[in-house]
Amino acid sequence: MAVDPLASFSRETFAGRVGERFEVAGGPALELADVVDRSAAGGDAPAGARSPFSLVFLGPQEPALGQGTRQVVHPELGDFSLFLVPVAAGPDGLRYEAAFG
Repeated sequence: MAVDPLASFSRETFAGRVGERFEVAGGPALELADVVDRSAAGGDAPAGARSPFSLVFLGPQEPALGQGTRQVVHPELGDFSLFLVPVAAGPDGLRYEAAFG
């Protein structure tokens, strides 16, 4: 049985990777723009649970990705699926969010 890499990912997995490039199958490469702590008041998660966090990616205006699960490849983290949601458009490009609970 294959191990799901998402199960082992934490905020710390991505914290040092801001500015790095993530390739998206069938879409543009995205840059990790931010790693956001989503825990209530920065508190700790219950024992055995992952503290919630979000990844914010920046991509080009075109082609835009719709909301959905995308296959993502990173040279060190490997190949994994992320559910990406477009959240904002700005002069620097489109922002996408992937939430982890």
